[in-house]
Amino acid sequence: MKGPHLFLITFSLLLIQLSSASGGKILVFPLDGSHWVNMRVLIEELHAKGHEVTVVRASDSWYISEKSPLYTSVTVPSPGGFEKNYFEAFLSRHLEIRLQARHASTWSKIWTRIQMERLVVDQFSLLHKGMSDMVIQMFEDENLMRSFHEAKYDMVLTDPGVGGGTLLARRLQVPLVFNVRWTIQGEAHFLMAPSPLSYIPFTATELTDKMTFPQRIKNVLSYIFGMYTMSTITEPYYKPVVEKYFGPDVDYSTFFLDADIWLMRNDFVFEFPRPTMPNIVYMGGFQCKPPKPLPAELEEFVQSSGDHGVIMMTLGTLVEKLPLEVTEEIAAAFAQLSQKVIWRYRGQRPANLGNNTLMVDWLPQNDLLGHPKTRVFVTHGGTNSVQEAIYHGVAVVGLPLFFDQPDNLSRIRAKGGAVIVDIAELDRHIFADALVSALYNSSYRENMQTLSRLHRDQPMKPLDLAMFWIEYVIRHRGARHLQAQSNKMSWFVYNSVDVIAALLSAALFVTLIFISIIRLLWRIIFVGKKVKHE
Repeated sequence: MKGPHLFLITFSLLLIQLSSASGGKILVFPLDGSHWVNMRVLIEELHAKGHEVTVVRASDSWYISEKSPLYTSVTVPSPGGFEKNYFEAFLSRHLEIRLQARHASTWSKIWTRIQMERLVVDQFSLLHKGMSDMVIQMFEDENLMRSFHEAKYDMVLTDPGVGGGTLLARRLQVPLVFNVRWTIQGEAHFLMAPSPLSYIPFTATELTDKMTFPQRIKNVLSYIFGMYTMSTITEPYYKPVVEKYFGPDVDYSTFFLDADIWLMRNDFVFEFPRPTMPNIVYMGGFQCKPPKPLPAELEEFVQSSGDHGVIMMTLGTLVEKLPLEVTEEIAAAFAQLSQKVIWRYRGQRPANLGNNTLMVDWLPQNDLLGHPKTRVFVTHGGTNSVQEAIYHGVAVVGLPLFFDQPDNLSRIRAKGGAVIVDIAELDRHIFADALVSALYNSSYRENMQTLSRLHRDQPMKPLDLAMFWIEYVIRHRGARHLQAQSNKMSWFVYNSVDVIAALLSAALFVTLIFISIIRLLWRIIFVGKKVKHE
C-alpha cells in the first residue's frame, strides 16, 4: 500500500505546484463602500483559482480589511476619501434635504434639487481629492513603487469609480481590467461606445429608450450638464497628477479609457439595447448565487407566514437608519398586511412596529430572495440588490435614495417588475398601496420571473465569464486588439468634424469656381453681344 499511497501524495503535490505556477499575480485597486462587496466576489474566485492577489487600500478604509486569507494587502498611510463618519453625515443630510421638500411649492422643490446636487458634487469632490492625494503619496514613495515593480504583476484590476488604479497600472506599465459600471467620468457606455441620445437615456434621467420630443430635449440637456459637472468634479484633482507624472503631452480625456477589458456589472436584461464595444464583457448578476438554507430561527419565522408569504426590506450596506417619522410610517404600513416582514434596520425601533414584523441588524439577502415564501423585496435600488431581485424573480417595491438608485429602479419599472415610492412623499397609505400592488398584482412577479429566466439562460455563468477574460488578459499580456481607436481620438476627429469641414470647404470652393465661370461666360456671351450690337 505504501507505493500507491506515496504515488498519490506525489501526484497531488505536483498538481498543487502546477496550479500555483499557472496562477497570475494580480494587483487590485478597489473602491471602498458597497463597490467593495462585488469586487470581493471577484477576489474570492481569483483566490480559489490559484491566483495571487494583492489589494491596495487606504489607511482609513471602511470595508476593506487589512488582513484576509484571500489577499495580501498594501496599506497606504493616507486617507482615500471614503471616511465612514463623513459619508454617513452626507447620507443623513441628503435625506434631510429630501424630506424637507414634502408638500413644498414647485420653486422650493427646484431649490431642494439644487441643494442635493451641490451636496453630491461636494461629496464626490472630496472623494477624488483624497484619492489623488493617495496616488501622489504612492508615487512619491520610492520603496513602495520599487516593491510594485519588483513584484512583476500580470495585471491591475480596478474599479474606475476612482482614478487610482488606472494611474497605477499606467505607472507600472501592466495590462488593466476594469470592474465597472461607473467611471470617474460617468457611466461607462457613454465614454466607450456610440451613445445616440435619441434613444439612449442619460444617467439619472429615469427615461427609457422610447422618448417623446420633450423627453429627448431633457435627455440632451441632462447629458450636457452632467458631463460638464463630472469634469468639474474630477479634472481639478487628477489632471495635475497626470501632467506631473506622465507628462503634459498625455491626453487626460482619454487617459482613463485605456483598459484592456471592461467587466460591466450589468447586462441587456437590465440595460436597454444599445451599441457596445468588443472589449466590454457583460457580467450582470455575477455575484448572485443559488440560495442556502436560512438560519433555524429565521426559517421558523418565514414558515410561520403560511400561504401569505414574506416581505423583505433592506436599504443596502450604507443606509442603516432613517428619520423616525419615516420609519414609523413604514412600520404602520407593514402592520396592515397579512404577510410577515423581515426588515434590516439599525436605527431607533418604531413604537408602532406590528407583530408581523421582525427587525434585524443583518439578514442573508440572497438566501431570503431565493426562498419560495418571499413575495416582495423592498429595496433602495442599488445595483447589487436589483440584480439579485432579477436573478431570483422577486417583485420589487423601490425606495430610491441617491446616486444611481432612481435610475436602476426606473429600468425595472419600465420592464414591469417594480413599484416606486418617493421617500419625500411616503406615508403609511402610499407605502401600503405600493406593497399591495406588488403583492396582489401578479404581473409584477410574472415579469420579474421572465427577466430571471432570460438572465439565467446563458451559455456561461457571468462569474465564469469574468474569470475567463481576466485570465485571457494574463495569458496574452493584455487585449489591445480589442480596443477601438476611438479611445485615442478627440471629439473633433471622432465625430469627423474635420472631414465635414474639409468637404464643405471643398464644396464651397467648387461652387465659387462654378459661379465664377458662369459669370465669366455671361459677360462674354451676353455683355459682349450687347457691346458689339451697339
